Amino acid sequence: MKSKKNLLEQLKSLPHFNKSTVYQLGKQLGLRDTTIDTYISRFLKYKEILPLKKGLYVSVDFFEKNRADISYSFYLANVIRTPSYVSSWTALQYYNLATEAIHSITSVTPKVTRSYQTKAGIFAYQSMKKDLFSDFFLVKGRFDFYIASPSKALFDLLYFRTRQFRGVKIENLKTLIEELRVDIDEMDATEQKKFYESIKKFV
Repeated sequence: MKSKKNLLEQLKSLPHFNKSTVYQLGKQLGLRDTTIDTYISRFLKYKEILPLKKGLYVSVDFFEKNRADISYSFYLANVIRTPSYVSSWTALQYYNLATEAIHSITSVTPKVTRSYQTKAGIFAYQSMKKDLFSDFFLVKGRFDFYIASPSKALFDLLYFRTRQFRGVKIENLKTLIEELRVDIDEMDATEQKKFYESIKKFV
């Protein structure tokens, strides 16, 4: 059982891991694949690791130590579905431009729309055309993550809320934004200009 404990201790240092990582670490400890599979099942049974999606995990120890760090949640959002970037309500709240209560982390992906309900949180992914999968950047820190610019976060929110701006008129845009309780006046002037320029292509 010492090898089981040693394996778990190594997993506790990782922000996330997949089965391939567990096999590699296990083999370094002289374990067979069947034994490693048994250990994974036991780790899950005794809630020592959390599943993020099929084949992707995080140790409960690492998660509990970092769950209060929003950058870790955003990092996980990027990892669970790749490629993706944090956007919409989640990004607007990050920039202090919206007060809407956030119950899930919303991201944009060129893949199909999907949602993952995990013990680490709810991660929602909205599908965006590849030519609009843009205007996001990498925030560097203890946990690096991709997030939309303020203007793109608002664009994405409206894009999905109005079903690709159907029936939206440019003169009604400010009212729509106010109804959503997004404080666009607090957005940087350059970002506001970018937002309106991107919207004009659709409305």
